[in-house]
Amino acid sequence: MLRPFSGVWPMNILFVKRLQICSLILLLVLALHLTAKADPVPVRAVEGTIHGLLELRSEDGQVVASGDVFRVLRGNRVTSRTLFHFKDGSIDDETTVFSQLHTFQLISDHHIQKGPSFPHPMDVLINARTGEVTVHSTGKDGKEEVKTDHLDLPSDLSNGLVPVVVENMHPNAPATTVSMVVATPKPRLVKLVISSVGEDRYVVAGTSRKAIHYSIKIDLGGVAGVVAPIIGKAPPDIQIWTIGGEATTFAREVGPLYAEGPMMTIQLASPIWPDTPKPSH
Repeated sequence: MLRPFSGVWPMNILFVKRLQICSLILLLVLALHLTAKADPVPVRAVEGTIHGLLELRSEDGQVVASGDVFRVLRGNRVTSRTLFHFKDGSIDDETTVFSQLHTFQLISDHHIQKGPSFPHPMDVLINARTGEVTVHSTGKDGKEEVKTDHLDLPSDLSNGLVPVVVENMHPNAPATTVSMVVATPKPRLVKLVISSVGEDRYVVAGTSRKAIHYSIKIDLGGVAGVVAPIIGKAPPDIQIWTIGGEATTFAREVGPLYAEGPMMTIQLASPIWPDTPKPSH
């Protein structure tokens, strides 16, 4: 005999379960129709040619990779490459081409992750003008597979552009929403909702300064956006800091490098010089 618990009789239990199911269905329907509105990102500061040094740290603070960011300006087109060399031989290499006339417009993005640090290697090429997304992957038989999907890509696509987008946000502006293609492994569009958190302090050469802190929430949209938090699979928020003043620059990022990966820290690095320089001739 089924015994009631907490003073609720079987008929009431069935009613509650039906109500819960109906509520979940309603949420799923709403999620399919209500998605975050994406905003075009205006160019507040034109990107120029730079070569920056980066370091990648694990959750315990250990440096696991050294990196470079190269950015070359030719006319109105910018080619930006961020390259990390891991101590275990892994590579994280992303090359992004974009224009910056009034608003930032992605032209192409090619992101490669391979080596022991990446349990699911990726090679994704996005052609923002044609809408083609090509994914190179390794099948169960060990052979390379190449699949190309065509997506209706929005003008605010931000693959490889997130640091640039954040650098061009006003700290007092409302949240900015942009789009991004993720390969899971089939390519799909998600929204990034970027909002200012406030100011955090950091120290340079013993002097205290302030950085602008932003938080990025990944909105999966649709059914996945509703179900993921329920089953504990919602992606964590990404944290980014910029240094303002006459020119704003990226300073630090905390977040996973791939889906369900550990939290990693990317930040600016400085060269370490030998104690005794070589004598001049």
